Amino acid sequence: MGKRDELIARYADDLKTKCKVTPDMALLTKVTIGCGPAIYNADAATVAAGQPAELETVKNNFLVKKLGLKDGPELMAAINSVIEVYGKSERNKYRAVVYYLLVKHFGKEKVYA
Repeated sequence: MGKRDELIARYADDLKTKCKVTPDMALLTKVTIGCGPAIYNADAATVAAGQPAELETVKNNFLVKKLGLKDGPELMAAINSVIEVYGKSERNKYRAVVYYLLVKHFGKEKVYA
């Protein structure tokens, strides 16, 4: 099993145990691949939920650019609800898991089809 497969297994475990979500493994794999080399960098692999600038980056670079959503207050509300599901006290919020939950939240699975 390669490094990426190990990370995907870790993300799936987080979805099951911390988010109480049964992951669609094919979608999770595609979202993880879409994160690119960031998943191998300890700092870039996680979302710093306590930093407003980081949440703006998730909104602009992922929700608006990648998923093609229109900017508006509902985007930040969705990010905050995903952070809530993951657990605010959870120190390591993996980017791939946050992105996966956002894709599911907005029903944008077809972006990864």
